[in-house]
Amino acid sequence: MPFILPELPYDKSAFGDLISAETFDYHHGKHHKTYVDKTNTLLAENAALSSASLIDVIAAAKTQINKGLFNNAAQIWNHSFYWKCLSPEPQAPTGKLKSMIDASFGSHADMLVQFKEEATRHFASGWAWMILDGETLKITSLHDADTPVAHDMKPLLTIDVWEHAYYVDYRNARPNYVDALLNNAINWEFVAENLDGDGASRADQE
Repeated sequence: MPFILPELPYDKSAFGDLISAETFDYHHGKHHKTYVDKTNTLLAENAALSSASLIDVIAAAKTQINKGLFNNAAQIWNHSFYWKCLSPEPQAPTGKLKSMIDASFGSHADMLVQFKEEATRHFASGWAWMILDGETLKITSLHDADTPVAHDMKPLLTIDVWEHAYYVDYRNARPNYVDALLNNAINWEFVAENLDGDGASRADQE
């Protein structure tokens, strides 16, 4: 069964100037859709994966060193996860998540500083991530289309640092984009669900 472009979990105008409707038109409606379309085209040539889940397609493409299929399928997963990491209503970590952030980074503020540094210093295209490593939260980044689900990492939060994610609204000022999202638009409820094991799977398409 072909993969489909998931609907945004909010109206594309919900973020106002923070993330413009125009950005969603291009980022979701064109870039994300192109990854879906290209993945489906490539899968049409691979009958063995015709009914595989998205994560299984990513794993198979990595094993087969099929870079075209890996890049496009991984970008479907990364983007589907990213949209869920965003909230038009400001939130803050609470409960177990807040306690683990404090234990791993010192404080929520310290975590935001480290995440912003990772996202802004990451060279060229890619993704900044908060992941769970054992009982510790860590911040890292991956290049291009690479994804935590290809490395046995447990993803909790991501910010897309490809230029197409921010150029319409922030031009080349990636730090301003990252700062705006971290301080105003993170869906910490979704991050907490991922910590408990219920959220990340929803980014996959069976």
